[in-house]
Amino acid sequence: MSAPPVPLEIAQALSRHPERIGEQLLDIRQMIFAVASATDGVGPLTETLKWGEPAYLTEKTRSGTTIRLGVSKLAPDRAAIFVNCRTALIENFRTHFPESFTFEGNRALIVPASTRLVETPLWLCLCMALTYHRRDKA
Repeated sequence: MSAPPVPLEIAQALSRHPERIGEQLLDIRQMIFAVASATDGVGPLTETLKWGEPAYLTEKTRSGTTIRLGVSKLAPDRAAIFVNCRTALIENFRTHFPESFTFEGNRALIVPASTRLVETPLWLCLCMALTYHRRDKA
């Protein structure tokens, strides 16, 4: 499934970043929708702004935690994926993919600066975030 058209407020939020980062964040957005579509039980996503940044929620199924896209204060030249800091997700990502990404505390996965995304690890991280509450209850 391809992502829906980018809403104006999301496009405006992404346009505040340098072009390379904005393009990476759009690619990650596309992947979030693809993962949601390919993963049983995730259902439709709600796309909104949280703290002025694009955010993706599983409001209908409540299967996952919110995923937010932006840049980290510690790595302002690289795209970042934020999740709720009260989850164990970043710890799990760090354990499984220490060579693929860098991390900021327990809140952010920092994407490599190269224009090509590390697709398989990123896909798995997004899948873990979108199904976080479903696994938590299992």
